[in-house]
Amino acid sequence: MKLWRKIYTEALIEISLLGENWKLILAGLVFQYIHGLAAHGVHYLHRPGATLQDVGFFLLPELGQDKFYMSETLFAFIFGSFILWTFHPFVFQSKRIYTVLIWCRIFAYLVVSQCLRIVTFYSTQLPGPNYHCREGSKLARLPPPESFLEVLLINFPQGVVYGCGDLIFSSHMIFTLVFVRTYQKYGTRRCIKQFAWLLAVVQSLLIIASRKHYTVDIVVAWYTVNLVAFYVDWKLPELPDRSSGSTAPPLLPLSTRNKDGKNKEEHQKLLNGNSSATSSSG
Repeated sequence: MKLWRKIYTEALIEISLLGENWKLILAGLVFQYIHGLAAHGVHYLHRPGATLQDVGFFLLPELGQDKFYMSETLFAFIFGSFILWTFHPFVFQSKRIYTVLIWCRIFAYLVVSQCLRIVTFYSTQLPGPNYHCREGSKLARLPPPESFLEVLLINFPQGVVYGCGDLIFSSHMIFTLVFVRTYQKYGTRRCIKQFAWLLAVVQSLLIIASRKHYTVDIVVAWYTVNLVAFYVDWKLPELPDRSSGSTAPPLLPLSTRNKDGKNKEEHQKLLNGNSSATSSSG
């Protein structure tokens, strides 16, 4: 009964926040489709060719087609674990974040990173190193679409799983690094933070060993996503910290100028009050 009361109370707070921020959440979700549409579109431009020389391919043994699931399994674990963590305020008493607000920030990281990714992989199409993108594979090239609807539907799910051409930089690493970096900043368990970074490194190595991406796709993702997150955090106000134990919905953050104006106004009122009191006693 106590758990349900806690969930109900948290739901009221989050619904209130969702009412104020639903446009941002919706825009972030819609852009995930736009990103998928762009990745599917570049497949029509992909031309298979010889696999490029790659340092990671020399250093890491090829896992083979029968072990392609390893990187996907790890990614699913990271993805699922992070989503569960963002909803922990509904269950746990100790919490630092609001679920709605943290997802607003996550979508900001994702959208900026994905915009850069779209511009990059449309600028230059590299021959895909993945097995289904190599010469001789029927999936390496897509025939011209028969209708506009075929493009809009992204040939789901095959078009998502067997895409080619959207290489620089890795989408899996965008999500992985955004999730890990977000927990690094707003999470509370140090051991989990360290473990999450370790998983991100392992994920990077598995993607290269699976020949799903070139090493450059992973390297570019590592510094781009971190720089994007740094820029977004610098431009946007800091999220409220719930560690103090407050359960009330946060007010909109005041800018420095607004805070200074408010302090001056309160100071002036205090002076006026003291002046009035002095006049009355005189």
